Amino acid sequence: MSPELIHYVTKYGYYAIFVLVFLQESGVPEPIPNEFVLLFSGYMVFKGALDFPLVILAVVLADFTGTNILYTIFYFFGKYIMEHKPKWFPLKNHTIEKYEKKVSEGKLWTIYLGRITPFIRGYTSVVAGLLHIRPKKFLPIALISALTWSCGYVLAGLLLGPYWHHVVKNFKYILPLILVIFIIIGMIKHYVEKSQKERKEIEEDDEITQNANS
Repeated sequence: MSPELIHYVTKYGYYAIFVLVFLQESGVPEPIPNEFVLLFSGYMVFKGALDFPLVILAVVLADFTGTNILYTIFYFFGKYIMEHKPKWFPLKNHTIEKYEKKVSEGKLWTIYLGRITPFIRGYTSVVAGLLHIRPKKFLPIALISALTWSCGYVLAGLLLGPYWHHVVKNFKYILPLILVIFIIIGMIKHYVEKSQKERKEIEEDDEITQNANS
């Protein structure tokens, strides 16, 4: 984290945290990931400079507001944007099709998991808007994921306070490690669901066979 950003957060506190999180969640590129902003906020709580509940409130408001701006834009104008998007636009058609299949199967858990996963949080809100996920479904997920995400990282920063210099030194390895953990969780969940589906199909086949024999 650059000295300028440290000074900005230290000087302006909750306001700085809100602005930094809000800008990135609404699609504005920043040089530092929000995850590090939250970890540093937790460190500031450890130092006694900030209050934990107020930090969580600032982050949740910023995250929920910012991500819903992305969601709303792509909900109403997504089709036009995708038809006229430049070649460098990071969201590809096959990604949308993949999400559409999962959501159509009722797996709204995919949206929640995407909203708490580094690097793809913003893309998840964009895809939700493109697929016209109803606000009554998306908004609760956005709020719950904001609470999970903010509490997790701020609490981690608080607990890691005594070892903060190690966090700063090794931060470039932290986010990839978190991403790997989420991928592993997703793979395990997929395997469990697949096994349950196969078991259900076998039971249904056995039931049909028994009924036919009787």
